[in-house]
Amino acid sequence: MSLKTPSKINYSTTVTSTGGRAGKAKSDDNALEVELSVPKAIGGDGGPGTNPEQLFAAGYSACFMGAMQYFAENESIELPEDFSVSATVGIGPVKGGMAITVKFDIQLTGMDQDQANELVEKAHGFCPYSNATRDNIEIDFSIHA
Repeated sequence: MSLKTPSKINYSTTVTSTGGRAGKAKSDDNALEVELSVPKAIGGDGGPGTNPEQLFAAGYSACFMGAMQYFAENESIELPEDFSVSATVGIGPVKGGMAITVKFDIQLTGMDQDQANELVEKAHGFCPYSNATRDNIEIDFSIHA
């Protein structure tokens, strides 16, 4: 397996977590500071706060949407007003540990279905989250054109 290493780093950030899944996470620039909690479904008390799966879903859906917008702009494709990307992240046991799954729900209402599928395929080949997870986790797409 070959590593995908950028030829140049355009941006980097550091987030420090303390207390594990029931702790806190804070970015080095103070733009992000969140309380973390463990969902009841995986043994926690479900208290206030977010969790790593929610943060991953937020990051992946936003990044994937950005990749779609990049290709749409470069190819003069008009995106619908209600364009959205939702990511559902699941977590569960696998042999030797835990793993996640991602299910995307992409709203491209009114767009040609073939064009929508092609746009998603290009974004999936480009998005850094997709490149980081490719062939490592199950990813499903539901594209509504």
